[in-house]
Amino acid sequence: MGNAALSGGFAFMHRWFLAGAAALAALASLALPASAAPFVAATPYATQQHPVVLVLDATRAARGIMQTHETIPVAPGPFTLVYPKWIPGEHAPSGPLHDLAALRVSADGKPIGWRRDKIDLYAFHITVPPGVTAIDVDFDVLMNAPGDVMSTHSVGIVNWNRVLLYQQGIESHHYFVKPSIVLPAGWQYGTALRGPLQNGNRVDFAETMLAQLVDSPLDMGRFVKKWDLWKSGSAFVQLDAFADAPQDLAIPPALLKAYRRVPAEAFAMYGSRHFADYHALLTLSDAIGFQGIEHHQSSDDRAPDDFLTNPAESLVGGDLITHEFSHSWNGKYRRPADLTTPNFQVPQQTDLLWVYEGMNQYLGDLLSFRAGIRKPSLYPQYLASIYASMASETGRSTTPIIDLTTGAPYYYQSARGQYGSIRRNAGDFYTEGELMWLDADTIIRTLSHGERSLDTFLHRYTLPALTGPITVTYDRAEIENLLNAVQPYDWHAFFQKYVYSIAPRPPTGELARAGWKLVYTSKPNPFVAAEQQLGHSINGWHEYGASLTARGTVIDVRQGSPAWKAGLAPGMHVLAIDGQGFTPGVLTYAVKSAQHSTAPMRWIVSQTGWYQTLTIAYHDGIRYPHLVRIPHTPNLLAKIAAPHAK
Repeated sequence: MGNAALSGGFAFMHRWFLAGAAALAALASLALPASAAPFVAATPYATQQHPVVLVLDATRAARGIMQTHETIPVAPGPFTLVYPKWIPGEHAPSGPLHDLAALRVSADGKPIGWRRDKIDLYAFHITVPPGVTAIDVDFDVLMNAPGDVMSTHSVGIVNWNRVLLYQQGIESHHYFVKPSIVLPAGWQYGTALRGPLQNGNRVDFAETMLAQLVDSPLDMGRFVKKWDLWKSGSAFVQLDAFADAPQDLAIPPALLKAYRRVPAEAFAMYGSRHFADYHALLTLSDAIGFQGIEHHQSSDDRAPDDFLTNPAESLVGGDLITHEFSHSWNGKYRRPADLTTPNFQVPQQTDLLWVYEGMNQYLGDLLSFRAGIRKPSLYPQYLASIYASMASETGRSTTPIIDLTTGAPYYYQSARGQYGSIRRNAGDFYTEGELMWLDADTIIRTLSHGERSLDTFLHRYTLPALTGPITVTYDRAEIENLLNAVQPYDWHAFFQKYVYSIAPRPPTGELARAGWKLVYTSKPNPFVAAEQQLGHSINGWHEYGASLTARGTVIDVRQGSPAWKAGLAPGMHVLAIDGQGFTPGVLTYAVKSAQHSTAPMRWIVSQTGWYQTLTIAYHDGIRYPHLVRIPHTPNLLAKIAAPHAK
């Protein structure tokens, strides 16, 4: 579908959004567990005519602290404020209570006492005095914690769920907030929030539904560049980058050209558009780290300093922006019914993340190749790297994908520590989901003799072609029925095999069906090599069965591998190999030498002050995964990864 057919305006979007709010309210009870009572929304005191007035003072963001002031409509008597807990896109009760400090509540200048709930720590109880119709709520927002850095000297990220309290029990599409922010002097901002009016360093936005506010992050910073990626009438897609240093914004022209192809490739893939405009918000900071959170009309993308200037970053993380952009269709517009909750305190059910995230991992990666952020010719080597990773994960013999998706809130937040390949993790339903949806794509292409593909399914999945940012829910049966309408096949049995049952191997049919087979050679796989370069690590997973830091600390050991049998364990430090002090080069030399010897490698390791020598019997040399062509077969991967936009 051509870009001109995808143009539209805010008025059209707003009508669709309000219509979507009614649909969400009707579906609210479906989003609760079967054992829970149906959700009955409380009467919201914050209406469009009398919204919460929220002013966020971000002038000290560079010091890691902001101040929130809210004027919240209330009624006299018992009243409960809540801090958002279940955050959309994070799929977990991840609301950072550690951000909230120094809470003060008052009315007409007089303090009101508050009490945290004994069970729900995200709830705060007060008693509103007679005659009071609005209270003032003030608190400090502490922006930085280990592993959760939201600001630096030059960059700040505002997730609105972190800076507000709201009325308990309301439906978030019927509760309104008028937000404002006071920026640090000289800083710029980017956001999908509507109606901005700037006066000096203060920006006031239009009244917005609480759901839309939380779905509209704001980035700010000293060093900023904004690039238009696509524009049609009043609609546009924009990349807004905020960097710790100005040189990190020097994107090479060829890479910018590839990013400018992303919207056209996404429109060709989906055949639709469900936003009025879109801001890909990108922070470039080693201190903040790597992250991507999807939103309907924007994304909260976080990457290292050199993400736009280091080719290895584009190779390894080139799907960051495309993955979150794809979520505007798959995850925000189309969303599992039991993941669609009426507010941010109602638990999400995450069992269908194998569609929401698994399919999106496939589509986001495809967009990165089709647009040219990564070369389409490298797509087979990328698939080889992820297939080998999933095939060698020992936990797959006990734990099916459905456990990982159903247990996603646990796997995202709490499943940490050593031997992760035995336990499995949340990343598996992304990576294995990608292989499964590639399998589905090749099945459709093969059985239809090339007339249809997964893109055909996506065009039907995201009908109608043009709306604003509304949500349309689905369940497993609808996904299977839509696929069957595109290409008759036993899709229920297909997903039952790969998602709902233990699968000893990842989906494998797609490789031969696409005209390729997996082999291992000593030639470096470019994706594995780039990951090692950026992570300062050594990947011996497919060789002796361990991964290490470049300084010799053992990260993980594959169950059943030569390293496992020798007694190597995470946390050990390798001091010497075959008599030489450890370096990555010494390890490589030892692995190559062992290929021509029957003697095991001898590793001297230390562990909590104790030393021992381990003998590792491995003789198969350096091994990297690759896909190679099967002669005289169609090359489906070339067709799948090739540009699709006209």
